[in-house]
Amino acid sequence: MKNAVLATAILLSIGAATAAPAPVTDVTGGSNDERIARLERILQARQQSEFQTQQRLDVLQQEVLDLRGLSEQQNYQIEQMLQRQRQLYDDIANLSAKPTQLPAVTSSSETNASASSSLGETASYEYAVNLVLKQRKYDEAIPAFSEFIKKYPTSTYAANANYWLGQLLYNKGEFASAKSAFETVVNQFVESNKRGDSLVKLGMIAQKTGDTTSAKVFYQKVVKDYANSAAARIAQQQLAAL
Repeated sequence: MKNAVLATAILLSIGAATAAPAPVTDVTGGSNDERIARLERILQARQQSEFQTQQRLDVLQQEVLDLRGLSEQQNYQIEQMLQRQRQLYDDIANLSAKPTQLPAVTSSSETNASASSSLGETASYEYAVNLVLKQRKYDEAIPAFSEFIKKYPTSTYAANANYWLGQLLYNKGEFASAKSAFETVVNQFVESNKRGDSLVKLGMIAQKTGDTTSAKVFYQKVVKDYANSAAARIAQQQLAAL
């Protein structure tokens, strides 16, 4: 019976030898009982080592799964942000391509400006933006943004409002007024995500008015300060065309 136990223990110890190292022990000396006891201790030590190794593998596997899930979530959020950015630039491009006429003071514009002034801060900004993006009423959006900026000059939306106002004026060829709006973004809202775009527009205004030197300075600043951004890519294209 003891010999059978001994043989079984030896086979098990050989099978477990590849899983984890164990202290080298001389199992040839002593009585059968002593040798079996030593083999059982070796086997127990190796089984414990295998168990700990498996636990570590399980932990690592769970960490990999967690990281994979986090990566997928971040990729989805980045893709959503890029889609919103592409949509915004498409809207701006469509706005730039649409022919417009100098606005005339009409009762409709006065009504819209009055409606904007009666709203709260967020609602006033959304009202002006919707005139551009949803209703395509570009002429009426100019007084709406102007009224918002006058009423809420330090609003969290003020940088964007000035940018939109500058864009609308730029499309009408009113470069002096557009320049003033873009300069407000650049000088007063240095942390705004519209600052790089405003610098690009200032470069375009300088270029259109014959000031190539200033245009180049604006474009180079965008490339330096906002590398790898959409604004930097536009600035690089404009520099290449100078």
